[in-house]
Amino acid sequence: MDQERGWLADRIYVGGKFEADVAVFAGGDGRITRFSRERADLARATKLPNRAILPGMVNVHSHAFQRAIRGRTEYRTSPDRDTFWTWRECMYHAANRISPEAMYDIARMAYLEMLLSGITTVGEFHYVHHAPGGVPYGDRNLLALEILRAAGDTGLRIGLLRTAYVRAGWNKPPNPGQARFLTPRVEDFIADTEALRSAIAAMPPGRAWIGVAPHSVRAVPLDYLREVVRYARDSRLPIHMHVSEQPAEVEACRGEYGLSPVALLQEHGVLGTDFTAIHAIHISDGEVRCLGDAGVHVCACPTSERNLGDGAVPADRLLDAGAGICFGSDSNVQIDLLEDARLLEYHLRMNKLERVILAPGAGAESLAERLFRCATEDGARSLGAPGGSLEMGKPADFFTVDLSDPSIIGAEPEALLSNIVFSLERTAVRDVVVGGEFVIRDGRHPSDEEIIHRFEAVQQNLWRSA
Repeated sequence: MDQERGWLADRIYVGGKFEADVAVFAGGDGRITRFSRERADLARATKLPNRAILPGMVNVHSHAFQRAIRGRTEYRTSPDRDTFWTWRECMYHAANRISPEAMYDIARMAYLEMLLSGITTVGEFHYVHHAPGGVPYGDRNLLALEILRAAGDTGLRIGLLRTAYVRAGWNKPPNPGQARFLTPRVEDFIADTEALRSAIAAMPPGRAWIGVAPHSVRAVPLDYLREVVRYARDSRLPIHMHVSEQPAEVEACRGEYGLSPVALLQEHGVLGTDFTAIHAIHISDGEVRCLGDAGVHVCACPTSERNLGDGAVPADRLLDAGAGICFGSDSNVQIDLLEDARLLEYHLRMNKLERVILAPGAGAESLAERLFRCATEDGARSLGAPGGSLEMGKPADFFTVDLSDPSIIGAEPEALLSNIVFSLERTAVRDVVVGGEFVIRDGRHPSDEEIIHRFEAVQQNLWRSA
């Protein structure tokens, strides 16, 4: 037990409730070995006074490079109306100017911000693969490796969801803004993914892993999609995909295949417990039942979805049907999974003119418990991540909140989680531990000044001549 480390806070969230006078211990491998109330163990554990420990949150869906366009799209670019589709043009502008070194610096900034908000694991939906103009780098996974390096250097766990992107859409001409994304041959996509899996095998166990992400039905033709899904299932990799984010996507799919995206995926055996549908906003009641029956996860990104004008995820119907819900920061216009959790509920309240809509039935978990589970355990299941809860054998991935922070001061233990889910400000997050090691201590990362300085330089260069 020489390598064993322990932590003792005023409260710790285990088994769905806050406990007092409980220390958590981890071994040299960073996994939780035990919980203890023994006086000697409480004395030897590292004290975290006036703090509460909670399991680290899991950010299922991120496009890290889009952190660079924050604030750059909040003005009208069209004389008629601005939409998701006009927003993409600004995103493409940035995507085509980012060097490998800049990709690293932008990702580090996004990942630092995630850690500072209590996120310990990210799912990175990565689709910028090639050099400007679409020519592959000598190492075809160079940009993915920069993303992985950024996560490793900041201390964040990462599931890298290597994205297949083939075309601009059904009956659409090639879009030069997408040239860096495209892998026209499915054989090349699979070979590149295998090469990246080999590279990750040399990294510390459990800190990085691979999933596959056919971008969407508009970007990936059906035959290509089926090959990617077959490969993923043979390799036991998680599968993530944008589904029904915009009405135009649904209509194009009906035009090409005579089916909606969800119906198409069901007909061809794509849906399953290893599948996560990103967004799933514009779906019918029958499609909701289909997703629930298949046991899929739906990743809601409410902060990003409201910014892009996507619409609201029908979370009440999805949960009732048996689908899982998890959260993602998506475009990274704001990084705060607890904000996403409360927005999931608040969007429904505004639409329905009701309150407490997502609360389970009487005698079940509370609304706050359900939303926090979505941000932790359900996210981990979606990504195939090792964390999500504080249990023996799982990684010691957790964050602490300051119980004296003005946003939650005065919350009694029974109401503490509800205060955290619905009212916590990011200023309250004080420490973050990943694999038993502090990566944030008293609100600071050891490399935060350097990360911020380099990101500022990237932004100045990126937008100087924009």
